[in-house]
Order: sequence, then C-alpha cells, then structure tokens
Amino acid sequence: MRIAVTGSIATDNLMTFPGRFGDQLIAEQLDRVSLSFLVDDLQIRRGGCAGNIAFGMGCLGLTPILVGAVGTDFADYRSWLERHGVDCGSLHVSELRHTARFLCTTDEDHNQIASFYTGAMAEAREIELAPIAERVGGLDLVLISPNDPDAMLRHTDEARTRGIPFAADVSQQLARMPGEEIRRLVDGAAYLFSNDYELGLIAQKTEWSDEEILDRVGVRVTTLGPKGARIDRKGEPSIHVPPAPELGKADPTGVGDAFRAGFLAGLAWGLSLERCGQIGNLIATHVLERVGGQEYELRQSVFVERFASAYGQEAADEVAAHARCHYA
Repeated sequence: MRIAVTGSIATDNLMTFPGRFGDQLIAEQLDRVSLSFLVDDLQIRRGGCAGNIAFGMGCLGLTPILVGAVGTDFADYRSWLERHGVDCGSLHVSELRHTARFLCTTDEDHNQIASFYTGAMAEAREIELAPIAERVGGLDLVLISPNDPDAMLRHTDEARTRGIPFAADVSQQLARMPGEEIRRLVDGAAYLFSNDYELGLIAQKTEWSDEEILDRVGVRVTTLGPKGARIDRKGEPSIHVPPAPELGKADPTGVGDAFRAGFLAGLAWGLSLERCGQIGNLIATHVLERVGGQEYELRQSVFVERFASAYGQEAADEVAAHARCHYA
C-alpha cells in the first residue's frame, strides 16, 4: 500500500516550565495577558506533523512517501528520515526560506503554549500530487495533515478529483480555518483523525451534527488522551481501544502524530481497525516516554513484547507477522 504523508516538516524547539501556566493567569485580566516564562530546559528536535508520522511508519518497516516543503537547511534531517525508511524524493526545497520552526513550552501538567513559524511550509501549496503518484506507481491513500492551509485544500481537492482515497487530519489548523474550509477538508474523507476536543471544534465550525460527520466520512478516529482511542463508522458500534501502558511521561509533543503513524501502518498491512488503533496507541506511548517526536527506538522483540502485554499474545502475533521494526 503506497501512502503519501503530506503536512508540516519542522524543527522543534521544546522548553520546560517548572510550574503551572494556570497559576500565572489572572481571570479578570485575560484580555491583556503579558507573560514571560523562565524555562529550565531547551531541546532541539526534528519534528513537524508529516515528518513525525512518516518517521513512525518508517520505523515499523514501511516506506511512506513524505510530501511537504523544506528549506536548504534540511540536509541532515533528510538523511535521518531516509535512514529510517522514509521516501523523501517528492519534497519541495525552497530557495528563499528556512525549514519551519515549532517553539513550544510545556508546564508540569503537560499543558503547552506554542508558536509555529511557517518558513518554507508556505510553499507547500505549489506541490501537485499527480507527479508524485506517477513517480511511485500510484497512490493508495493520501494523509492530509496540518500544513499550509492552501496546501491542505489543494491536496484534498486534487485527491478528490483524481479519485485517490484521502485521510483528513485538520487538528492544529482548526483554530485558523473557517467552517467552509474545514467542511471542504473533511467531506468525503476515507478517514478523519482528531482528538476529542478537536472533534467538538469540527462540529462547531462545520455546524454538522455527530451523525452528519459520520455521513460524510468513512471512518472517524478520535484519540482520547490517557483513555486511548475511539473508532466510529456509520451504522456500526463504536470501538474503544484502551491505551498501552507507559513506562513514564516525558513530553506529549508528537504523541498524536505517532498514533497516526501506527494506525496507518495497520491499514497498510490490512489489519482490523481495532488492531490499527492498538498499534497507534503503542507508538504514541513510545513518544510520550521521550522528549521529542522522533527520539524513540522500536526494537522488534521489545515492541512485540509490549504489544502482547497491552493487548494479548494473539494480537501481538498478528502484528508481528507484518512489523519489521528497525532503528538507525
């Protein structure tokens, strides 16, 4: 199964604040907030939604096709991804802008305040899917994850026009985009990814009811944080996938991306939706245990052992027949 992963590709600047953001906010003065947080730690990591998702899929043994825009400063990051099995042959390289930057501060309750500099990502709107499909021999699925808004709309429209199944993942762009554009991104998606809060925002902005959303997408996948994930299809009972136990919590950045990587891997292997959700949850747990979205390692024996512990030996055996976990 040939899956193109479109979306942001960025460098993450991750900082830690040893307190609670909420303690610094004055309820009566929220209309004029002016705060500076002295942080204890700064870690610079590879990131971006599409970069994180493609990395996770590559670590499971797949060869995802990464689609996005980067700067000339991307060489080291490209080498890293290619060592982990990611096809970087369809990236657009800007001659004018740096690769995008994500700057995020996390408090002790894992709340986050972040800013995102688009940089080269603004040129992702210039990317056409047709030459990519021709280069790789066709596309079976296009994931449209957070990116330059015009690029997201272009990729969605092109996938719809060319009859390529697409997965909608508006998430981080929900706050920016109006309801009309969100409806355009979601309508007709084979899969819709969001967390539970984002799902409520999708309903609010599109003015679609829960039933109307299910009328317009094939499968709706909703992550529930520490409660796992829920998978819904019209006319079918919901599937609740419990979380995979973590060894510890370090940083939540990239957890949602990791879930998508695991879920898409399961789809590529032809596994059930429940199994896809289980793989997604376990990859997400790996990310939660490290600082950064691509700092974890997947070792085949350990991955299968943890899968069996979380979801049973039969499930682990089924996944082990497909997964080819590796690290570089």
